[in-house]
Amino acid sequence: MSSSLRVPPLRDDELSAEQRTIAAEIAGSRRGVIGGPFAIWLRDPEIVKRVSALSDRLRKNSAFEKRLVEIIVLVNTRYWKAQYAWSTHAEQALKEGIPAEVIEAIRGGTPPPFARDDERLIYDIFTELNATKALSDATYARGLAYFGLNGMIELVTTAGLYTMISVMLVAFDVPATNGERTLS
Repeated sequence: MSSSLRVPPLRDDELSAEQRTIAAEIAGSRRGVIGGPFAIWLRDPEIVKRVSALSDRLRKNSAFEKRLVEIIVLVNTRYWKAQYAWSTHAEQALKEGIPAEVIEAIRGGTPPPFARDDERLIYDIFTELNATKALSDATYARGLAYFGLNGMIELVTTAGLYTMISVMLVAFDVPATNGERTLS
């Protein structure tokens, strides 16, 4: 990791009127913080508006419980070793009821001790997709039977969003919120 951010956050005096408006909207939907990839995307208002809208849709209006979304996020951020996303979402996953030992197993790359079938299935789908760059007919059929077609579409879209976020974070070497590198 470099000693300074590859893309430093824009200062208030550097923001255009459009960027200020967008920044206020993003901060309002993210506990007052514009961090990680959104701080980078803010440099291009059209990109940040569209990504933020998709992110808001998948976070706020998901057909799925937040604990399942957090498992997708953890699997994808772990795969890409996206330190910033991991640090924010590991904490969120705990708040959503994902046990610490499950989070630690995902972080360590070992099969987690899931107590719930839906969590195990989410993990199986997205670890297979990341590992093989494909989804077998058997795993797809399990997901389709459990979540339905629209559910699978939403779940894969969520994974795609967090893959894009992770790629941004890794390419621009955005550190974890605490500065530590917990993913190797």
